Amino acid sequence: MKKMMCVLLALTMIFALCACGKTAAPAAEKKVFVMGIDPEYPPFSYLADDGTYGGFDVEICQAVCDYLGWEFKIFGVNWDEKLVQLDSMECDCVWSGMTILDSMKEAGYVISAPYYDNTQVLVVKADSGYASSSDLAGKVVAVQLGTSGEALLQGDLADLSSSFADVVTCNSFLTCFTELAGGAVDAVFVDMPVAASYVAKNEGFAIIDENLGAEQYGIAFRSGDGELCAQVEAAVQALVANGTYAAIANKPEYAEIVNNLLFLNG
Repeated sequence: MKKMMCVLLALTMIFALCACGKTAAPAAEKKVFVMGIDPEYPPFSYLADDGTYGGFDVEICQAVCDYLGWEFKIFGVNWDEKLVQLDSMECDCVWSGMTILDSMKEAGYVISAPYYDNTQVLVVKADSGYASSSDLAGKVVAVQLGTSGEALLQGDLADLSSSFADVVTCNSFLTCFTELAGGAVDAVFVDMPVAASYVAKNEGFAIIDENLGAEQYGIAFRSGDGELCAQVEAAVQALVANGTYAAIANKPEYAEIVNNLLFLNG
């Protein structure tokens, strides 16, 4: 009996030692996905008065991260330096009403499929009497620095640009509109959805009924991040299929853009 007790005690000690030697497998770290946005680009992305971020692109990206089980974070980029900041890994993508440009593809950036059809327009004061771009000959026009609008005025629309007295570049669209309100400029050259959103919320402004450049929005990823882009695109399509995408798009605050969303109307 004593011998048996000794054996049992020895076995118990062995099991205890084995148990002490075991360590629990570390929990897998949750992936953190950092979305690069222009914080002054409603209705696609903006910083609200309460310090929270909002906008259509922000809501869709949040839904993508929820679907994939990723932690969602936002980084406000300097729009003129957005690709530099993407390359320096301050964010994982630039997703903020970003125009797809051939120059980005040629530089090696991975660009998602387009999700929005956009045009450029001119915003003026409602009582200005300007009805077309030709009426702005000899006038001053503002445009945001680093945007496709600025590129158009320097490229395909250079003839139109040369008819203006001056083209003033500002760091944000909101600054452009502030300059217009104060009379420092006569018009703002801006993306149609941003113009529509601003005019709807601010009295005394109007959009000239003339589309001055067709383009499409997409998401930019670093060179070599094709797999990450594919994961995000697949998640977006899953949101389209399960109705989440449409539920977000059909919110009243996105009424100005819903008809040009390719995944709903393409």
